[in-house]
Amino acid sequence: MIRPAGRALGPGAGAFAVLLASVLWGTTGTAATFAPQVGPLAIGAAAMGLGGLLQALVAGRRIAQVRAGLVAQWRIVLVGGSGVALYPLAFYTSMHLAGVAAGTVVSIGSAPLASALIERIVDRRRLSRRWMAGAALGLAGTVLLCAAAAARGGSVTGAGSARQTVAGVGLGLVAGLTYAVYAWAAHRLITRGIVSRAAMGAVFGLGGLLLVPVLLATGAPLVASWTNAGVGLYMALVPMFTGYVLFGFGLARIPVSTATTLSLLEPAVAAVFAVLVVGEHLPVLGWTGIVLVIACLGVLTVPSRPLRAPRRVTAGTPSPMPRRPRPPRRLRTVPPPTARPADEG
Repeated sequence: MIRPAGRALGPGAGAFAVLLASVLWGTTGTAATFAPQVGPLAIGAAAMGLGGLLQALVAGRRIAQVRAGLVAQWRIVLVGGSGVALYPLAFYTSMHLAGVAAGTVVSIGSAPLASALIERIVDRRRLSRRWMAGAALGLAGTVLLCAAAAARGGSVTGAGSARQTVAGVGLGLVAGLTYAVYAWAAHRLITRGIVSRAAMGAVFGLGGLLLVPVLLATGAPLVASWTNAGVGLYMALVPMFTGYVLFGFGLARIPVSTATTLSLLEPAVAAVFAVLVVGEHLPVLGWTGIVLVIACLGVLTVPSRPLRAPRRVTAGTPSPMPRRPRPPRRLRTVPPPTARPADEG
């Protein structure tokens, strides 16, 4: 039985859930620095693989209830699961090559444009002026953050890391595209009647299964120490499992392009954590980028003034509808008196 996704809480709650998920995602780069012996492929496979399998396990009953609908839309599930499997491999390798801030900025900053193109081409959805204004602010902020990270990296690592930085940026673009793909797939399932938990569980469960071989091949350092194991468990349970439960809640209430644009908060959070926890230095250019990202979130989340609805008619109130025009008064005609014949004679 396919049950429609609930929308009782509305788009405001959906936007808040995506913002909260973005805050959790913003901690992943900093958390990964506590396990430097673990490679980016192992970190990505552990975080998204274990988190995805846990989502499928928790949503198992819901998935069983809507399995007929999922089987009927298996192509969308396969596309979404493939995106889930490819995203963490590209994302964490991008951070490893280009740096935490630059990799996060490119990966998340390119996702709104990819989502907008997917919605425009596949769903024929028109983009609002408000979204374009918010996306412009957010992308400008992410570009400034990326420039600040590149300037800081260039002053530390020198020109020898230029090829690594370019490769990291390229993988960041791949990560942004795959992020947009699995977000679109989950949203498509939800709008076609699959409940949010089942849609996210199916897509992320399939992605987790695809990541199991990668985890088995590269995950030995995760069990080499308690610190490494703790980092892997944190990544799987908090940013990935909890974060994507919140993200699925939001996808049931707001468009994909809006959700991915709101997730631009993630690189700003990652930059702040890098400064406060890791001890990195963020120049004025980077802080300006964070301000622009916050402005973008304000444009997209502040409710617009609703249009004035027509007054509803209730009992005891006069109807606002115009009265029915009266028919013209019919003049009463009096028949002329009958002429009497003249007396003859």
